[in-house]
Amino acid sequence: MAEIITIGEILVEVMAKNIGQSFEETGEFVGPFPSGAPAIFIDQAAKTGSSCMMISKVGNDGFGRLNVERLKADGVDIRYIGTLKDKTTGIAFVTYKENGDRDFIYTMKDSAAASISRQDIEEEMFEGTNFLHIMGCSVFNEEMIAVFRKAIEIAKDKGVKISFDPNIRKEIMKDQSVRDFILFTLDNCDIFLPGEEELKWITGIEDEERAAVSVLNKNAVCVAVKKGSKGCRVYERGASYDVEAYKAIEIDPTGAGDCFAGTFISLLNQGKPVKEAVRYANASGAMAVMMKGPMEGTSNMNQLELFIKSRNRSS
Repeated sequence: MAEIITIGEILVEVMAKNIGQSFEETGEFVGPFPSGAPAIFIDQAAKTGSSCMMISKVGNDGFGRLNVERLKADGVDIRYIGTLKDKTTGIAFVTYKENGDRDFIYTMKDSAAASISRQDIEEEMFEGTNFLHIMGCSVFNEEMIAVFRKAIEIAKDKGVKISFDPNIRKEIMKDQSVRDFILFTLDNCDIFLPGEEELKWITGIEDEERAAVSVLNKNAVCVAVKKGSKGCRVYERGASYDVEAYKAIEIDPTGAGDCFAGTFISLLNQGKPVKEAVRYANASGAMAVMMKGPMEGTSNMNQLELFIKSRNRSS
């Protein structure tokens, strides 16, 4: 079917126009922008040359069509993105604080994406697949946990590699069912893509290197710790190294980590060495923050190569 598959939410983001706006006062917003962490990931993976597919649901509305048409235009196989007449596409409203933090209001609980079920996952979907990408942010109900467990079990049975981006808040780990799922996925993943704090929360180990090694002692062969503007530190079995970030003027950080992951997994899928894949992934994340809108900063290989060359000339 496709070399890379992901499952999860598709939504739109409506974003505050000015820094310092709050939801408690009237203000201007811009959007809607196509979004959803798995959607951003798979869009970026497709644009960098891999065969990609997404399993999701949207409402029979303009927000759903906006997203599906963007994914289709960028080369994502959309045949398993269902359209529901009685549900709406999810919405995330976003405001920005002076210190760079963000506040969100979501309508995910009753959205179309919350209707993804185990019956939507079939073995035939994984024929010819190399990677199944799991995102912790998509675990928004008990059924989604069952969906991911089923997908992981099918993938493991077929020799499909599991890449895992936890993309979670610390407080969500207090939910025992979510915590159990996160640890189950960690035990089964081949590639782990946490942020610095996520690595500590999930492993319970404060020291980064010890935490990464504890993951490598399970099933994983690579742990790439995302550090934003500080780049990335990669841990492989018997080796670790830093890959520097590319300088960029940040306009909107939303989706940068998803673009990093999409490029990284796409290039691994194409047989590129880990260090080269991370270098392009860092460039992808840098390009993402330079555009307003979570999916507006996705990039193809030609754009990434030009970006890297321009930064190399200026260094």
